[in-house]
Amino acid sequence: MTNDQWTAVDRYITDLLAPADDALAATLADSTAAGLPEIAVAPNQGKLLNLLVATQGARSVLEIGTLGGYSTIWMARALPADGRLITLEYNPVHADVARANIARAGLDKIVEVRTGAALDTLPRLEEEGAGPFDLVFVDADKVNNPRYVEWALKLSRPGTVIIVDNVVRGGGVATPHPDDAAITGTRAMFELVSREPRLDATAFQTVGTKGYDGLLLARVVE
Repeated sequence: MTNDQWTAVDRYITDLLAPADDALAATLADSTAAGLPEIAVAPNQGKLLNLLVATQGARSVLEIGTLGGYSTIWMARALPADGRLITLEYNPVHADVARANIARAGLDKIVEVRTGAALDTLPRLEEEGAGPFDLVFVDADKVNNPRYVEWALKLSRPGTVIIVDNVVRGGGVATPHPDDAAITGTRAMFELVSREPRLDATAFQTVGTKGYDGLLLARVVE
């Protein structure tokens, strides 16, 4: 199969099961116009996140890595009216774009965007007693994936679902790449998860408009 075929299938699925609406389309358009990298999740992957939040019956979600708020909106739409989603974004420009997108989607009462390095913000969440969260989505710099998963565990409860995006790295994760910090960090994350008795996990490969990659899905069991 080719990238063109993957993209065609993604479009077919998206048109039928995850069609764009004005808020989602504007989020992507405004993010691109503001110069944000075009690395948001694909629409069908956004719908997957939405369904996982709903299936989990989540009332609180933590997202590490906001970008323009596209995945944030998908997840927040599955929360109840009194739910909450805290999303952490390192880049203040990205955070401002995300806040505007989230407000236009009518979700600013549910979603809080916090700006700064996540490894600085996460300890503050713990100090505030912000957890436990019912679902954590990690989609930030891959170098720190092991530390993000460790923090996800600290801010979780038995039954919490943890999702880590971009874990296959075009197949590169299968072998060591000492000069690729993203692959090194992702492999360290896999090794951490495999040793962690509190996590029951799997990962799967994906193809589509975003190319060849994959997700890790874990559940806190104790």
